[in-house]
Amino acid sequence: MRILLSLIICLLVLHVNAQLEKMPADLETDFALSALPPHLRDAATVYLLDPSKGYYIARAGSNGFVCFVSRTEWEWGEFRDDLAAPMGYDAEGVNSVFRVYKDVAAMRASGKYSAVQVRDSIVRGIQNGNYKAPSKGGISYMLAPMMRAYEADPDDRNIVSVSVPHYMFYAPYATAAGMGVTPSSQQNFLVINPGNYVLGAGKGPFGLIILPVTKEQKMKIVEDGSSLLKRLVDYKPYFKVGAGGGHH
Repeated sequence: MRILLSLIICLLVLHVNAQLEKMPADLETDFALSALPPHLRDAATVYLLDPSKGYYIARAGSNGFVCFVSRTEWEWGEFRDDLAAPMGYDAEGVNSVFRVYKDVAAMRASGKYSAVQVRDSIVRGIQNGNYKAPSKGGISYMLAPMMRAYEADPDDRNIVSVSVPHYMFYAPYATAAGMGVTPSSQQNFLVINPGNYVLGAGKGPFGLIILPVTKEQKMKIVEDGSSLLKRLVDYKPYFKVGAGGGHH
């Protein structure tokens, strides 16, 4: 009986730790839309997260773009309740990368999987061809005035609230080294591919070339998003972008 009780408690703890808090719908909608440039927002499809089920369409769009707030990064193999990164994808990204986000959210919401099991499930899906790299060039927008995300790669578990609006271009299987990007180089772009850390160098299908907006563009984004930023901090104080977090 004692062993059974311990097992039940462990399962309950696993479920509670995996469960996310539902953001207020109006705040989550505006946060998600902020990922896209203004001219794409009115006709974009908005996905919101139901922590007990996964992502659902809150507003159907007509221009092929979707936006949502990412709450789980599968490559790290851990569940956090304080991640929130608004993302926008074009039609190519919807058919490839966004599928992973939806499946990860659904698995987490079910309470049946640990974070490591979710990570391993996605790895298997990539290896068996269920999840495929973008088949052509395209763009993902992350133009929100702030995001809360992992600071670096899966070896670093530090979470930060930062203001780094940027464009992301699909670069399947890319590595920074392969593109000549080193920590000391002065390129105006970055190459990231967290999938490489769990699949091996050059094997991550969802690599990205990241191009930050200009200083002037960023100032405009932060200014226009000032009301949203206040609402986010009022909701959860950890959304405040601190010194060195990217605000001018």
